[in-house]
Amino acid sequence: MSRNYFNRYEFFETDGTFRMVPGIKLPIKGTDKYYVYKNGRDRLDKLSQEYYGTPIFGWLIMCANPFAGTNEFEIPDNFILRIPFPLINTLQDYKRGVELYNLYYGE
Repeated sequence: MSRNYFNRYEFFETDGTFRMVPGIKLPIKGTDKYYVYKNGRDRLDKLSQEYYGTPIFGWLIMCANPFAGTNEFEIPDNFILRIPFPLINTLQDYKRGVELYNLYYGE
């Protein structure tokens, strides 16, 4: 299955300069998956590969888990990660979140 690259930074670039990328809250869905994270054993790129079929969406898993820390090295052992699922719906949720952010805070 062919996947186009989802460039989350395109929403924050204007004329070659970048604005701060805000934390976008992803809604909880009944289709989300949950995973008990083992610190030192698990990696977000591997979880992304397992659930989405590509290793590039670890950042999306972090967006869904704001209490896990600011990067994967801060995720506590045995933390229950929410894996937003399915991928396409979650990317649409992310895009809507960016649009709302821009509406409230300006582009």
